[in-house]
Amino acid sequence: MTSPASAACDVAIVGGGMVGATLALALAQGGGRVALFEAVALGDTAQPSFDDRSTALGNGARRLFQALGLWIEIAAEAAPIRQIHVSEAGRFGVARLDVREHGIDAFGYTVANRHLGAVLWRALQRCAVQVHAPARVQQVSTSATSAVIDYAHPGSEALHRVEARLVVGADGVHSQVRQAAGISVEAHDYGQQALVANVRTDRIADGIAYERFTASGPLALLPLFDGSYTVVWCCAPEAASLLRDAPDEQVLARLQADFGWRAGGFTRLGKRSLYPLSLSYTQALSATRIALVGNAAQALHPVAAQGFNLGLRDAATLAELVAAADDPGDPVLLTTYARRRADDRRGMMRFTDGLIRLFGSSRPGVPTLRNLGLLLFDVTPAAKQALSRLSFGFGRSLPRLIRGLPARA
Repeated sequence: MTSPASAACDVAIVGGGMVGATLALALAQGGGRVALFEAVALGDTAQPSFDDRSTALGNGARRLFQALGLWIEIAAEAAPIRQIHVSEAGRFGVARLDVREHGIDAFGYTVANRHLGAVLWRALQRCAVQVHAPARVQQVSTSATSAVIDYAHPGSEALHRVEARLVVGADGVHSQVRQAAGISVEAHDYGQQALVANVRTDRIADGIAYERFTASGPLALLPLFDGSYTVVWCCAPEAASLLRDAPDEQVLARLQADFGWRAGGFTRLGKRSLYPLSLSYTQALSATRIALVGNAAQALHPVAAQGFNLGLRDAATLAELVAAADDPGDPVLLTTYARRRADDRRGMMRFTDGLIRLFGSSRPGVPTLRNLGLLLFDVTPAAKQALSRLSFGFGRSLPRLIRGLPARA
């Protein structure tokens, strides 16, 4: 086999899911030469990031997409979240947030992944990003001065090569880029799976998001733009499989029993899908000529719907640093990237993992303390204000894109 001919770019991104595609668009807006590698064809519904789930976009994400000129398209099928209702089954404590108390239009917006993915990929086709899709990355290698990606198209043995000054792993929890960099990952299996489906009730969803903690795990309802809800129902794998395969009427009855009637009576159930739940994270965010973003760097439990927002802040931070640099793979830049992301990553992982451990504990006295905590939260404006800004993260300063500004000053 002959050696592949080389092409060149500034930044090569492996993974064209929601975080990877957003990063590519942000970098292209800054004028850099960007290549994006994705295993499935552009627009293919098999792209795992654009599956049957829906995503809760915080106001920081909204500002980012406004800065990229995409929010109008996204908002066409986005449902604003104007109230948040948190409760625990079998307990009387309730925590409620309402936008009228905070002077904002919405706490966030629920968007179907397929719609968001379609908007992102249409934008990629309009910009100068070199999109290689479908493409199978065969090897990633680095030196002190550059990185090389060897890739092939499906059905072909011919190798192609792109030389970059920085390779970004946006290729998910089983990141090939992370493995090539030798970056280790720590993982904790929650012993749960999330059943995800769209459901309708006999009342139109009116901007209320529900998080209900049950004995089997968290159960969330998020409003969708068509008046239905998406349900994220976390439970043990065996129970999740039974819920996936049971007749609709049985699942709706069980959902009604676990969730109650606060959203009305459940009437219709859409396609059901299962997703395993775990916490995974890397201690390092970079190696020689390599950086990680999104689920390649950390994957969270969906309890607070913050995983994608966290990944977007990875992308926004990296895009800002690259836009101001002569060399996007400079070791000082990568060290700065890791330092700027440290507090936010640590804080969000502790927050989501802490919620799961707190509401999963049945130790004597803990359920009573949880109930009192919800009651106290409900009458504490400062606590509500802090939670209302959760989607902006735990960092000391916000990236320019999260403030609605272009990545390049």
